[in-house]
Amino acid sequence: MNELLTCTGLTRYFGQTKALDGVDLTLTSGKIVGLLGPNGSGKTTLIKIMNGLLQPTAGEIRIMGSAPGVASKGMISYLPDRGYFPEWMRVGDMIEMFYDFYADFDRDKAEDMCRALGLEADSAIKTLSKGTREKMQLMLVMSRAAKLYLLDEPIAGVDPAAREFIMQTILTNYNEDGTVLISTHLISDVEQVLDEAVFLQQGRVVLHEAVDSIRERTGESVDALFREMFRAQLY
Repeated sequence: MNELLTCTGLTRYFGQTKALDGVDLTLTSGKIVGLLGPNGSGKTTLIKIMNGLLQPTAGEIRIMGSAPGVASKGMISYLPDRGYFPEWMRVGDMIEMFYDFYADFDRDKAEDMCRALGLEADSAIKTLSKGTREKMQLMLVMSRAAKLYLLDEPIAGVDPAAREFIMQTILTNYNEDGTVLISTHLISDVEQVLDEAVFLQQGRVVLHEAVDSIRERTGESVDALFREMFRAQLY
């Protein structure tokens, strides 16, 4: 198997609160994987550890055999769960910044997507709507030929039309030799594009299985199984 990422006994505390509890997980290349769980299940904490923004309290994580660091940041394209654009910058400034920072950034692709969004290079970030900022942030992330795309709640808080745009942008622009990890609790909106599903509950991986296998084994959709398993936490 072509192992891209492995987590072994990954645990993270915040004070006395255990956010991750012995996570064992292996991801291989060339997949679209859903990291699925209710709010507070540890999805963002796990993604931040994968991206090297947090250190585990115990356990280890390896990306292509090495601990997260400078080398892994060159292989990972990360979309956080909140905006980070300085409002004084312009669209063109953000494209230039990504071009300077990342050797795998495709500026032509980014500019093409900007045109599709109707964005001019001299448009100030502060003049853009919240939805347009989120689309632009995704556009920058997906303009890289990364080994691993970490997308933290990319469709949360946007309307159905924007969700469709976001999912289409992901599907048509990721590096097919890489893997996309999409964190969400909105299963029905992403299920159709997933190869694998990882269910995270109270900081533990309780299921990691191919989506087709889940449907064949249970006779249910991933969304239906998720609702059954997490009913008490969803309502």
